[in-house]
Amino acid sequence: MPTSASLDATFQALSDPTRRAILARLAQGEASVMELAEPFAMSQPAISKHLKVLENAGLVSRGRDAQRRPCKLEAQPLAEATGWLIEYRKYWEAQYERLDDLLDELKRLEAMTGKT
Repeated sequence: MPTSASLDATFQALSDPTRRAILARLAQGEASVMELAEPFAMSQPAISKHLKVLENAGLVSRGRDAQRRPCKLEAQPLAEATGWLIEYRKYWEAQYERLDDLLDELKRLEAMTGKT
């Protein structure tokens, strides 16, 4: 079970569209900071700040390949956040099932009383 701090870090990292785009790119494979910066109208230091947030959340790691430091997606925090969200999905599904049951009961009662 993820800690509150790790969930906070994951959701905070995911709250920014640039960071989500970086993660989407890294889902396709490793990339350098310069490769990650290409599609954005921002400087390499600005991308590095986004990467630092992603690293602090455990969503990205940086390797060492000679002079290159490739960034890599680390999916475990996403899996933990998904697991946390699934629990709430189960809750809402149960609530919708209760609502469906109530609507079915109201329809049945309406049919018994002859109302349309």
